[in-house]
Amino acid sequence: MSFKKVLLLAVIAALFVATFSFDLTSYLSLDFLKEQQQQLNALFTNDPIAVFVIYFTIYVVSTALSLPGATVLTLGAGAIFGLGWGLLLASFAASLGATLAFLSSRFILRDWVHSKVGDRLDSINRGVERDGAFYLFGLRLVPVFPFFVINLAMGLVSIKTWTFYWVSQVGMLLGTAVYVNAGTQIAQINSVGDIISADLIGAFALLGLTPLIAKFILNVVKRRKAFNGYKKPTSFDNNLVVIGAGSAGLVSAYIASAVKAKVTLIERDKMGGDCLNTGCVPSKALLHVANVAHQTRQSEHLGIKAEKVSVDFKRVMQQVSKVIGEIEPHDSVERYEKLGVNCEIGEAKIVSPWEVEISQNGQTKRITTRAIIVATGARPLVPSFDGLEKIDYLTSDNLWQLDKLPGRLLVLGGGPIGCELSQAFQRLGAQVTIVEKGPRILGPEDEDSAKLLAERLQEDGIEIKTDHEALRFEQRNGKDVLIAGHHGEEVGLSFDRVLIALGRQANVKGFGLEEIGVEVDRTINANELLQTNYPNIYACGDVVGPYQFTHVASHQAWYAAVNALFDPFKTFRVDYSVIPWVTYTTPQVANVGLTEQEAEQQQKAYEITTYDIGELDRAIADDSAYGRVKVLTEPGKDKILGVNIVGPQAGELLAEYVLAMKHGIGLNKVLGTIHSYPTLSEANKYVAGEWKRANAPEGLLKWVEKFHRWRRT
Repeated sequence: MSFKKVLLLAVIAALFVATFSFDLTSYLSLDFLKEQQQQLNALFTNDPIAVFVIYFTIYVVSTALSLPGATVLTLGAGAIFGLGWGLLLASFAASLGATLAFLSSRFILRDWVHSKVGDRLDSINRGVERDGAFYLFGLRLVPVFPFFVINLAMGLVSIKTWTFYWVSQVGMLLGTAVYVNAGTQIAQINSVGDIISADLIGAFALLGLTPLIAKFILNVVKRRKAFNGYKKPTSFDNNLVVIGAGSAGLVSAYIASAVKAKVTLIERDKMGGDCLNTGCVPSKALLHVANVAHQTRQSEHLGIKAEKVSVDFKRVMQQVSKVIGEIEPHDSVERYEKLGVNCEIGEAKIVSPWEVEISQNGQTKRITTRAIIVATGARPLVPSFDGLEKIDYLTSDNLWQLDKLPGRLLVLGGGPIGCELSQAFQRLGAQVTIVEKGPRILGPEDEDSAKLLAERLQEDGIEIKTDHEALRFEQRNGKDVLIAGHHGEEVGLSFDRVLIALGRQANVKGFGLEEIGVEVDRTINANELLQTNYPNIYACGDVVGPYQFTHVASHQAWYAAVNALFDPFKTFRVDYSVIPWVTYTTPQVANVGLTEQEAEQQQKAYEITTYDIGELDRAIADDSAYGRVKVLTEPGKDKILGVNIVGPQAGELLAEYVLAMKHGIGLNKVLGTIHSYPTLSEANKYVAGEWKRANAPEGLLKWVEKFHRWRRT
């Protein structure tokens, strides 16, 4: 704790102790006020300004120190100054004193409380930022809640000081007026109970609900406004219609059927979406075959001599198709219909907030539903480069139709997709060049992670062209050429095939969103409940972002489905607090939480602990002793802020940290957990051990050393 905080705390404590030591609170009693009323009235008559200022100051200090007696001071304001001036004094003094208490709590306690229970406070802060003024106003209207507790508690959260002040000023006004008015008749008051009856408290409690009632009414009005111009059906064919049968859509439909809702799932192409058919599954199957080929070539130093390794690319692609076929039943129409989902293969179009048209084989039918989930996914982003229309280019969608291995493959984009497919094709026998506009591959990753992976890709024979911006495509001497800008000069890069791997764009057109006015930018605009501007139309997965990962799409689908089915009775705000992601190259690159760059951008203090996987017994035994584990923690504490792993099976190693961060487990408990030997997971224990050594209590250890020296004598 800083010197300023200690000093302020000491001043407050001294004032508080002095108040009770000198029995100053006896002057804040109802009996004293009644005894001294005539003298106080006389003083006010003789010197009104001085008495007003002194009384105002005493009121502010008492409230700021959270001393008992605010009620008596409010009564006194009415008894001495009358209703008008008394209300003015008490109202502003109470709000100013409350704000000082609020600021003191924020200055002294908030950082300490956040260090202890910061994760839980983060969700509270999000709620306060959204609805804090409403809730504070309600609390101020109800005298049942001790105001000093509210002052101190609100100082711990993220409500703005000005908001706290003006809401307190307005919220306490009515209750203050009741006490000030009672003070004008103080001779008839024998106790506070004479002022506040059970009926009056009940009335205040009802008033306290006013902001929430007002908010509910505003939401109802907003909903009606959103639906203006559309006639709501009197009954519905479905509880839920889900458009898109990728990861987000499948999970949404599964959840709806599990809670016995009637749900229709509409898919225009193949069940399973991109992940099964053109994304995660085929790319990982291709990487597996490529890695087997690479390991066979590189196995001579292990005592295994392969005379020649040849790759039958057509059969490789058949193996990829076989893998898709084996997983396909998990996402099939047959399985989901057995689960109770009505599956429709056709084009979906939203024609009203409660109606969806399905076009199948030239026929169209219309179904009604209480809620709709849009889970239409994304597609490869293909910028309009000059000359691209003359090139038979590849994307992650049509790549799987290849039956001949390209001799020279140019990969445009050094992100996760570009790196994974580049390594796969290089290890299968192509000569791959990565063209990246930025200064390095894997731009969002830690810089050293990108460097470690780049070294391995280059060892595989991949040529990496960073700081090369694709400008246009040309044909020179019958060959396809990419013209790229590099440090102000144009560079020509020839190729046999080009793979566009520049990210993905959301599928937001072609199914009625624009026609009915759903708000769309690059993705569908949705709130924390995953609602669009139509309260019964939700969106999840790649079409809404902000993360385009299969596991995040599934994660969002739970929230979208539950909210769509149970709103307004119960809703949940989607939680993005712990999101892992993995690039499945060799070595893998895995992350959860903050990277170093993100921590620096957010001005978040952190410490770094690393462990070299090259020293791990299992990695050495497996001939994969390469990479490192990096953990970001709060300075001097074991709380995990982020983890970055480069190495074999990094995605599997990451799971332990995802669990730890989700449930507030620190490195001390990771260190205290038994990890089987020999396993790669021991790297997690060893990095925790490195943290422990770096944070050893040196002062205590010196005394322990003296203790052991004493025992030897």
